[in-house]
Amino acid sequence: MPEQPIALVTGAYRGLGLETCRQLAVRGYRIILTARRADEGEAIAGGLTARGLDVRFHPLDVTDEESVRALVAVVRAEYGRLDVLVNNAGIFPDPDPVSSQSSIFEADLDSVRQGFETNTLGALRLCQRLIPLMGGQGRVVNVSSGMGQLSDMNGCCPAYRLSKVALNAVTRIFADELRGTGVKVNSVCPGWVRTDMGGAEAPLSIADGARGIVWAATLPDDGPSGGFFRHGEPIPW
Repeated sequence: MPEQPIALVTGAYRGLGLETCRQLAVRGYRIILTARRADEGEAIAGGLTARGLDVRFHPLDVTDEESVRALVAVVRAEYGRLDVLVNNAGIFPDPDPVSSQSSIFEADLDSVRQGFETNTLGALRLCQRLIPLMGGQGRVVNVSSGMGQLSDMNGCCPAYRLSKVALNAVTRIFADELRGTGVKVNSVCPGWVRTDMGGAEAPLSIADGARGIVWAATLPDDGPSGGFFRHGEPIPW
């Protein structure tokens, strides 16, 4: 990769996305921190910049085609390339998992569609637009979940589960079509992390969860592609 590689992280104004930006910036990456919430994103990026890190904010709604087009235009015009894409933006559209309404029998199809739009199609759209800017060398990390593992699939939360299963398929398809290039595409489950989504009872800190994402974002040239990992170790699909 270039001397100062460029990384773009989606959904990055808090939680895993923000910590991924911080950890990559500490490693010397130039960071494009993106989020839907412009005020929060600007403030967070400014705080990291004040600490001597190379971070710039750009607004992005991964479900909005025009928003994606605007971002791609900025990356192309102002950076000329991209080295790392972390598709972190995600939502949990299901009711509380302990609620009977989280059953697939009660699944609201509008919620299922919302899950796909953000968690799956948002990542797909960005891969389509940004991987060509990698020039045949780069890293793509799709932040997935153990709840999307078919090998360990349980009941409840169908909107989230289905969107992450499909995201894993996006990873496999891109990785296969990019065989023979230097672009590596992997899914990462960060584990159960104490984020707003994971809750206060989760055993892992945000920093712990982000390390696996950063590991996949900084793979060496002989690293894997088309895999599913947790904490740098392969897990079943």
